[in-house]
Amino acid sequence: MATDDNNDPQGESPNDPRRRDFLNIAAVAFPAAAGAVAVVFPLVNQMSPSADVLAESTTTVDLSKIQPGQGVITTFRKQPLFVRNLTPKEVAEANAVPLSELRDPETLEKRTQPGHENWLITLGVCTHLGCIPLGINEGDNRGKFGGYFCPCHGSQYDTAGRIRQGPAPKNLAVPPYKFTSPTAVLVG
Repeated sequence: MATDDNNDPQGESPNDPRRRDFLNIAAVAFPAAAGAVAVVFPLVNQMSPSADVLAESTTTVDLSKIQPGQGVITTFRKQPLFVRNLTPKEVAEANAVPLSELRDPETLEKRTQPGHENWLITLGVCTHLGCIPLGINEGDNRGKFGGYFCPCHGSQYDTAGRIRQGPAPKNLAVPPYKFTSPTAVLVG
């Protein structure tokens, strides 16, 4: 007894046009998708930062050897990073400055982290033309505000790294950072 392929109650005949179309589409789509991934992956992957860039994306600073009133210079993303341990007197002087006297008004509290008001961490790049200010090392000219002095064009910053005099338009930049322990900070 012969069976009619078109009367199959389950619709699973090998000659069913819908099934044949699906198999043809799947047979073409799978290699096409694999080819697209093979082409796109290297293009997207090349946009990822290289290992040397990732290595410089953060900097860990040991704070244990920095006494009050002292500072160190390290690097962060190929720029100088100033880490300064402010004395209680310097903290009080910075907090006493009225914001109305500042060109770029920011409190010391905004430029430091809660509970660590004595640790000022800034990029050591003058906001005028990118020179490196003096004042982080002992014996450096700190200007009349006791903070930092840029020898290129005379910009002067206070102990909180805020611009007080000269052509610089902004305060020294504060990068993102967090304390990983009482004696270590992770910048970046």
